[in-house]
Parts: sequence; structure tokens; C-alpha cells
Amino acid sequence: MTVLRGSVALADRSRSSPLTAVIAVTLMSARCDLALVFRPVRANGPALLVPAAWIVVAAATFDVVSTHALFVAHVVMSALLVAFVVASWRDMAAGVLRAWKLVILAGTPVTLAGVAGFLALGSPAIPPTALLAVSLFGWALLPAAGFVYTGRRVEVGARIYDVGAVCCVAGAVAVAVGSASPSTNAVGLALVAVGQTAGILDATLRY
Repeated sequence: MTVLRGSVALADRSRSSPLTAVIAVTLMSARCDLALVFRPVRANGPALLVPAAWIVVAAATFDVVSTHALFVAHVVMSALLVAFVVASWRDMAAGVLRAWKLVILAGTPVTLAGVAGFLALGSPAIPPTALLAVSLFGWALLPAAGFVYTGRRVEVGARIYDVGAVCCVAGAVAVAVGSASPSTNAVGLALVAVGQTAGILDATLRY
């Protein structure tokens, strides 16, 4: 209704130029339509992206997907993170949502570290392993902080967030300890993926 009233007001102010009025109303209507289209994507996207991201990482561990595919996934995820924060900035201004905004903001350079690690592969000047480790363990552990905070602030579903935080930490430890074992890595990544997916899915469905 606000957009509609604004469109009418623009049309009233533009009576001297009917074409201008039509263009103004059309642009504002298009903006409203885009907002309605992307709102569900913005609200439900994380519930799909989180498990998808960890599946790709696990697949790379078993050489099911190539290093280049993982690199592309990092680039896409970096772009989506920035777009999500920009689009949701006002909505995530307080409370639990603000805490998750901080997690995403902290995670953006962590993801970029992974991108830099892939670009540095084969370069003797920059240690790519350290950059890739920052990306992997950063995204395994950063959401744990968000889950702990969320679990302390909500009345319903708190245990899900507590379990999610435990899974994140346990999974990261498993990956660190079993770095030479693909099966141990897979178990650790699965723990992280399950914990994070459970928390994000609960937040998406419940709130």
C-alpha cells in the first residue's frame, strides 16, 4: 500500500507530463514486484545454501568434485554473502538477527581467504593451505557462536541451537585431528553440516 500511495503521488505531481507519470509508476511497481519475488529467496536461501556448501566441501574431500568447482563455489558464496547482508541490513539491526549479521560479516573475509587460497595454489610466495584452513575452520566455528547466542535468547528450540553449536565444534576438531584421513574428515564435515543445517532450518521454519 505504501508503494501504491507513493506511485499515485508521483503520478499526481507529474500531470504535466503523462509519459513521466507512466514511467514513474511502472518503475515503482517493478521495484515492489522484485521485492516480493526476492523476499522468499532471502528468507529461505540460507536453509538451502548451508547444506549445499558443506556437501560440496565433502565431495571435494573424496575428489568427487574438482578443485576448480570448489573455487567457483567459494566465489559464488562470497557474492551471495555480500548480497544477503546488503539486502537484509535493516532487517538485521537488533537482537538475534544482528548477531547473525555479525557472523556473516565476519564470515565474508573468511570466505575470501578461501578464494585467495585457491588462487595461490602452486605459488611459493603464499601458503594456500593456511588460507584454505582459515576458510574451512572459520565457517565451521563462526556459526557456533551464533548458535550459542541464539540459544540463550529464544524460548523455543534452544536445544536445537545448543546441539548445533556442539556439532560445529566437534566437527571442526574431527577435521583437525583426522586431517590425513578422508573418512575422519567426512565424519567431521558431516557433523558440522548436520548441526548448522538443523539450526538454520529451525530458524527458517519457526521464525
